[in-house]
Amino acid sequence: MPSNMRFMNPAAIAKPGGYSHVVEITGPGRIVYIAGQLGLKPDGSSAGDFRAQAVQAFENLKAALAAVGATFDDVVKLNNYLVDITANLPAYREVRDRYVNTKEPPASTTIGVPALARDGALYEVEAIVMLAK
Repeated sequence: MPSNMRFMNPAAIAKPGGYSHVVEITGPGRIVYIAGQLGLKPDGSSAGDFRAQAVQAFENLKAALAAVGATFDDVVKLNNYLVDITANLPAYREVRDRYVNTKEPPASTTIGVPALARDGALYEVEAIVMLAK
């Protein structure tokens, strides 16, 4: 993780679970925006149920990060979109915690949606990444 990044949870805001309220970046660096990743295998087929799609989406995100020389430690913001959020939020959190730095997790927004752009898709994740150079 670059030394120009600071993850914070101000005492005046309720303590979050699994994400940081504030991520501060100072100094020179490179910002990378990664488009929403679905739970699609490299051949374009669905990975399966919600949990399988979430794992595959995070694996796709991992590959996108590697393409720019980044890891999950460089992710400063995640946006998550879940179909049937009530049923799927616990599985999402379990999968997410296998990938992100749980001691200094990225800022995060998680939204329940009625549907995603691809038929049968149940989860989508997009990321903002900060690199030192």
